[in-house]
Amino acid sequence: MAMATTATPSAPGGLANALWRRQLARYPDTGPRYLYLGIVVLTTITLYYLYYVEGAVTPLMLPGLHMSFQFFLYLLVVSNAIGAFTAFIGGLSDKIGRANLTIYGTLIVGLLQLVAVPNIGTSKWMFSIIYSGIGFVEGIILVSTPALIRDFSPQMGRAAAMGFWALGPVLGSLAASEVATRTLPHLHPWQDQFIISGVACMAVVVVAFFGLRELAPQLRDQLMVSERERALIEARARGIDVEAAIAHPLRSILKLELLSSSFAVAVFLLIYYASVSVLTIYWAVVFNRTPADANGINTWYWSADAIALIVFGLASDRLRVRKPFMAIGALGTIVMTIVMVVQAGHPHASYYDNVVVVVLLGVFIALAYTPWMAGYTEAIEAHNPALVATGLAVWGWVLRIVVAISFLVLPAVITTATTLVDHYDAGQELRAFQAATPYAPSLTKLTPPVAPPQVIDNLASFDTPGPQTLATILRTYASTHNALAAVNAAGGLSNNEVQGLLAFATIGADIQAGHAPAAADLVRLQHLAPDLAQLAAAEQKLVPAQAASPGEWKRWWWVCLGGQVVFLLLVFAMRGRWSPRAARADFEEYERKVEEELARLAPAAAAGGGA
Repeated sequence: MAMATTATPSAPGGLANALWRRQLARYPDTGPRYLYLGIVVLTTITLYYLYYVEGAVTPLMLPGLHMSFQFFLYLLVVSNAIGAFTAFIGGLSDKIGRANLTIYGTLIVGLLQLVAVPNIGTSKWMFSIIYSGIGFVEGIILVSTPALIRDFSPQMGRAAAMGFWALGPVLGSLAASEVATRTLPHLHPWQDQFIISGVACMAVVVVAFFGLRELAPQLRDQLMVSERERALIEARARGIDVEAAIAHPLRSILKLELLSSSFAVAVFLLIYYASVSVLTIYWAVVFNRTPADANGINTWYWSADAIALIVFGLASDRLRVRKPFMAIGALGTIVMTIVMVVQAGHPHASYYDNVVVVVLLGVFIALAYTPWMAGYTEAIEAHNPALVATGLAVWGWVLRIVVAISFLVLPAVITTATTLVDHYDAGQELRAFQAATPYAPSLTKLTPPVAPPQVIDNLASFDTPGPQTLATILRTYASTHNALAAVNAAGGLSNNEVQGLLAFATIGADIQAGHAPAAADLVRLQHLAPDLAQLAAAEQKLVPAQAASPGEWKRWWWVCLGGQVVFLLLVFAMRGRWSPRAARADFEEYERKVEEELARLAPAAAAGGGA
């Protein structure tokens, strides 16, 4: 590192520094340091909560915006591609600082979420522009926030600190799922979820604006292994030429080691990025979950992942190794992805069957990711500790490019998702009819079993004549146990809606059996009950798509598994020890050198104090 005879670094005091430059001239004590780390984590959580709200309400949002599933996936491609290139703006924080990029970027996305999205009406293009703008800012903060975490965390606590940073995407996803689970049954417009997250973001912006600080460049441009080196890095800072230290950033950081490690984790996380964007749809179209139940499963997933991030971060720091955790986590993720493949072929799996699989999947992803994040920042420091943000920008660029490509490929692998999502409302109505069929009186079932109240209530929740008529029949039969009285309560056999229900049942049986319904039957149904004729037309598309969907999702999980295998193989090429004993010996040798350097500095400091 270039040295020069400069004065002790100092940051200007007063309000201007507190609200604009925000620089600390000395390495903070433990209490303030944890406060700054906490603000960074809270800001990151909030940002990703905003960014992932769309994933929690996709089944409701896409019909509301008249947006096809394929269009939505292409929007994800564009947003991630934009984020890939704006990650390099985050890399500029090595020169211009990290705190302001984080604070003002979060302010911008908060305003977009709170004010812009709820007022776009049904324009998918306006939503696309706004969401791409959020992706623009997210790419910057993807780099600036882990850089801040690194600055305030020595290597011996780095994995735990990065575990807390990784809570940002995970708890952001958890917040989106949990809020949706609790509020969707009461707040039906999908825009409400964007308003709630926007309000939360603005509150966090206020906290960050008045509370967030960053290290002066001379302090953050150094390697710090343990907190005992505080005095040493402050002494070294007097001689650091910042401009020389950050000269030629890409030449210093574009190393094969960092590029391959970034690619490895990017393909490993394919299943994670599918989870935050389309997992709600997966539960809905493969296992017939409601949006609230789908988000409930996701809540279990993110909760387990969040806890595991911290636990394994602490364990990695305690044992002073990263690679064994990465390897075991990759193996476990591979096993649980195979289990997901198997479960996709069992659409009648219970809610808690789904929960157990994603909980274990989340745990193993965390086991690999937190140590990787710590190890990657340490690899950057080994090349140039003054260019941590630039190294993280390389990772952010590779990650976003891989994710963008994955969402570009996804529609070609899961071709039925577009049909199932575009006809989501019809699919919900069709499932309500299918659930009620065993309880409906007919010429062959004059004394069927009584329908459970939830089946009747589900039918009655649809504001169309067909479901309402069948709900009336089932409700009357439940109280009278008389099929004729039940039919008469709905207007009798002379009522077009009642006749339409009989015709719809016949046509539905043909479709379910794989036969095309007779054209004359469809014309008659259109005359009797237009709403049921529309549902029958949708059913002809939905039934084949529902049959093919599990197999297509299996293929995507296999693609994700391939990425996990690549990560496992590349772990062996990454920097770091496998043996805790060898890592402990390295640390003890480093500490010995630190003690020697501090001892050499002590006489100089004493002489300076007496001058």
